[in-house]
Amino acid sequence: MRMLFTGQVGLDKQAYLEQVVSIAQAQGETIKIFNVGDLMYKEAPDVQPGRILDLPLSRLASLRRAVFRDILVDARRHPNVIINTHATFRWKHGLFAAFDFDQLNAFSADLYVTLLDNVETVHQRLLRDHNLDHDLKDLMVWREEEILATEILARVNPDHHGKFFVLSRGRRQPTCETLFRLLLRPKMRRVYPSFPMSHVADMPDVLAEINDFRQRISRHFITFDPADVDEKALHDQALAAAADGHSVITVQGGNPPLSLKTQDVLSIGGDINGQIYARDFMMVRQSDLIISYIPELPDGKPALSSGVERELQHAHDHAREVYVIWKPKVAPSPFVTQTATKVFATIDETLRYFSQQDYFQPHHLFDKP
Repeated sequence: MRMLFTGQVGLDKQAYLEQVVSIAQAQGETIKIFNVGDLMYKEAPDVQPGRILDLPLSRLASLRRAVFRDILVDARRHPNVIINTHATFRWKHGLFAAFDFDQLNAFSADLYVTLLDNVETVHQRLLRDHNLDHDLKDLMVWREEEILATEILARVNPDHHGKFFVLSRGRRQPTCETLFRLLLRPKMRRVYPSFPMSHVADMPDVLAEINDFRQRISRHFITFDPADVDEKALHDQALAAAADGHSVITVQGGNPPLSLKTQDVLSIGGDINGQIYARDFMMVRQSDLIISYIPELPDGKPALSSGVERELQHAHDHAREVYVIWKPKVAPSPFVTQTATKVFATIDETLRYFSQQDYFQPHHLFDKP
């Protein structure tokens, strides 16, 4: 299998891929990683670290082509290959491509995957590891450019159309297992787990139910979990700070905690909401099925958010299998039942059904020794 792996600067993709290789080794598999940036520096020992993008575009293109020529030769000796690169760059030259069509066509990737992460986490890595002038708006734009360019690459080869995926890096639980499964377990079914997020954020018991659902589903499927990127919480924090007259917010979870100007976060509110809308629907379409968990609120009402309803409808409209786990005592409305392939009462019942349908048939392949 062949994968082209892209993502904006600040994702620390090499460390992520090292974990993927470790997972593969534990399963008795091998993956060869080609880090294009490192190879370009090796090809040009006269270039100081961090300065390669300052080169004239002609030399930059020449270096890249030389590195890709070597990759294409070496890749033939390996059954599973990931090329770690960028699809685009924004630098002093403006926006420019980080690839050559003829060489990517020769590589013929089976998979094109763009990694993404929370904007504040990317920002913190850039402050720590790079001397790169940027703001939060830049990071949101660079992400969209990388996604679009990689998707175009996946579609452009007339002789070999690879599959395109967006994959969240995962802040609480890295998604390295997901990438491993995409590359080496392609027959495993892909699932979009759907559940309410924003309006149950202050309900620990409901959140515990949802997290149990997420974990149990992820054991059996390739999952594209919308909670792996949670920038809505960042924007909500900024809105609350602004209402209280605070000009700075402190974001927990980083090391150390990160301070951001409230107005800087508020200024990307439209980008956050727009990208959530587009990204979640994209992840629904790149899945084989959607499984939606609807818990019961303390007042007995269904925790059915507008986002979950839209996801169910989007999956139905795109001919995906739609499964709903309905926990409330009140019956679901026709707007749920008419879009659902099947409605279940519990997670156990859902998993038994999938087992009976042989959805877990190759599951023994995924157990670590």
